[in-house]
Amino acid sequence: MKHERHAAIRTLLEAGPVASQDELRRRLVRRGFDVTQATLSRDIHDLRLVKGPGGYSLPNGGADDDDDMPSLDTVFRDFGLSVRQAMNQLVVRTTTGGAQPVAASLDHEELPEVLGTIAGDDTILIICQDQKHASRLRQRLEELIGE
Repeated sequence: MKHERHAAIRTLLEAGPVASQDELRRRLVRRGFDVTQATLSRDIHDLRLVKGPGGYSLPNGGADDDDDMPSLDTVFRDFGLSVRQAMNQLVVRTTTGGAQPVAASLDHEELPEVLGTIAGDDTILIICQDQKHASRLRQRLEELIGE
């Protein structure tokens, strides 16, 4: 079912961007996929969908090449606003809609400092192994966004 749902999402987005998760969910329901918001969020993450000013779209114009994912440097320069540290955790503020692509890029990089990420619309929580790793990553990310 997951593969069929992912194929339906790709088909919907090949026609053009979809403004919101709710709109995407409604379109999927019309195609026979009754999904929850949590499932759709996982699908968006799995498919590495990009949310821009026009809404959700396929990464790289729909190309299926994982190596074409934008680099961490690129997404932080494009979307990153600030980085704050609290013990072994970092809170990253992004432009509206920028948290998902930044978190996906962090996850894709498989950085040794990062245990996991949680992304909202404009905020990411990064959990690091310890304070030392968090400090090192904070410094790197601040350099990328020019903070």
